[in-house]
Amino acid sequence: MKVELLSPAGNLEKLKVALKYGADAVYIGGKSFSLRERADNFTIDEMGKGIELAHSTGKRVYIAVNIFSRNSDIGRIRDFIKSVSEFKPDAFIVSDLGVLSIVKETAPDIDIHVSTQANVTNYLSAKVYRDMGASRVVLARELSLEEIRQIRENVPDLELEVFVHGAMCMAYSGRCLLSNYLTGRESNRGACAQSCRWKYYLVEEKRPGVYIPVEEDGRGTYIMNSKDICALPLLDELVDAGVNSVKIEGRVKSAYYVAVTTAVYRRALKLIYEDRERFRKELPELLEELEKVSHREYSTGFLKGNSNLQVYGSSSYIRKYRFLAMLKGDTWSVKNRFKRGDNVEIFTPEGKAVKSTVESIEREKDGIFEIADVVNPNDRVKIKFKKPLNVSEWSILRKSLT
Repeated sequence: MKVELLSPAGNLEKLKVALKYGADAVYIGGKSFSLRERADNFTIDEMGKGIELAHSTGKRVYIAVNIFSRNSDIGRIRDFIKSVSEFKPDAFIVSDLGVLSIVKETAPDIDIHVSTQANVTNYLSAKVYRDMGASRVVLARELSLEEIRQIRENVPDLELEVFVHGAMCMAYSGRCLLSNYLTGRESNRGACAQSCRWKYYLVEEKRPGVYIPVEEDGRGTYIMNSKDICALPLLDELVDAGVNSVKIEGRVKSAYYVAVTTAVYRRALKLIYEDRERFRKELPELLEELEKVSHREYSTGFLKGNSNLQVYGSSSYIRKYRFLAMLKGDTWSVKNRFKRGDNVEIFTPEGKAVKSTVESIEREKDGIFEIADVVNPNDRVKIKFKKPLNVSEWSILRKSLT
């Protein structure tokens, strides 16, 4: 069986985008109980719609219920799992053993995936979760390729999932208390304030109010700020290591991010199975496409052993392109301001990027489309491009910032 491509979906629109751009499965969360409460997330009814849509196209949906629960959560989690299980999702993602027991009791026919929060770093832990009823473990981000291979060799009857793209944590597999301490927002219950990305100074005990920068290059340093993982250059080695699923991080990120990352990893997996030499040849082009989404400096994480994951210069994202609009039906849904005459790129669900110029725009107002020179977020527009294009639904309009 080929490796599954698993994409994030922070809301129903992003779920549709992920499926359209080539995901085999998506992972989603409800309004509570998952580790991305800042995502829009899904109501129970929206989950039902998303699951129905995915299943109608032969795709899968996994529900994140991966907080570390408190006593007060137990009854509500049981009700949540019971309600969602009626829609027959393909798995629940859990990290808490108590929640695992609730899924086994309440939804015995639905698979259990053990979250990366559970810190599975060896084959004995993997076996224990398998024996407890899990069909898959999401391995800790701290593992190397060799360690992943060893787990596969020792536990051949358990699915292994690995993060290949997106944000990394300076805390071990995300289990951090810094956000709790500084803001009262608990990271292990989905409300992380990303305090590790902030700029810090030292204060000497007898010199209150004197802030001493932790200098690295004269501008200060973000000593806990981690790079993003991009395992694309090692994707063929992960396939050979025997992983079952490669996972893109990003339920709080944009539909544009979901579209581009999904399309790139879909293309890469296709090449790996069909033509390894061509995969290596096209790798620079695929990596260049990943540079067009908002990201921090990339790293291959721990897959080649311990590496320097810190970004010392800044906590800011690298942004080379702006997401302008997405085609829905026969009109574009505007996400950011643009104007007639802009030089743009259209990125399609097939993973192709075509350059053109916006020749004219018609903006919808009260059901009537009128000529416009400039459009803004939430406008619905029709666009005529200088170069005639055959653009499919869910295509993306973007503009270089350089």
